[in-house]
Amino acid sequence: MKKNIFLFVIGISLLIPTLGQAQIEEDKLGAWYMYFFNTTFKDSQWGVQGDVQFRNWNVIGDLEQLLLRGGLTYKPKQANIKITLGYGNITTGAYGDDKSTVSESRIYQEALFPVQFGNRVYTSHRFRYEQRFVENQDFRTRFRYNLFLNIPLNKAAMEKETLYLALYNELFINGQRNIGNRNNVEIFDRNRFYSALGYILSDKLKVQVGVMNQTTDNWSKNQLQLSLHHNI
Repeated sequence: MKKNIFLFVIGISLLIPTLGQAQIEEDKLGAWYMYFFNTTFKDSQWGVQGDVQFRNWNVIGDLEQLLLRGGLTYKPKQANIKITLGYGNITTGAYGDDKSTVSESRIYQEALFPVQFGNRVYTSHRFRYEQRFVENQDFRTRFRYNLFLNIPLNKAAMEKETLYLALYNELFINGQRNIGNRNNVEIFDRNRFYSALGYILSDKLKVQVGVMNQTTDNWSKNQLQLSLHHNI
């Protein structure tokens, strides 16, 4: 009898964390609304860039993340590369009716360099290293690699009034597994694959509408993405 009671208590204790967290509906479309900006100081190799992202588990209303990020950029004269040192503040919400949030401060370094193939294939490689200070977790790091691909459709060049296909794939790798409080994560953090149509409104402004599939160890979900890209 005592053995059965012991097993019952252990079983209930294992179920409690699961019952307290809503199951993500993988077939439910989410949405990310994003604004990206960058500028270069006049007659200088220095500049700034950043982005504001409002991410939802659904089309709107169920907060997934609010991300505010900005950084100082540098472009060497003898190399076609942009280096960034930046900071991000992220508020992450729980899925469903749970309105609790987790805050994160993030420092990052990245290198971005473009490579063009022929007249119509524009690629960029981005390597990013993050130092993450997540609420109620130990210090964490993460490595990210993103391959961007833009292909103009109605013109040969990426210029004003060009309609283009935009693709990217980004891989996230955790720097450590132990994140504190006896919690562990996998080395593989997530992968994002994105496809969209973009339109160049002017020399300084372009817009993209597409869908991004995000896959983690626990779930895979599609996100509608609407983004505005601004060269100030």
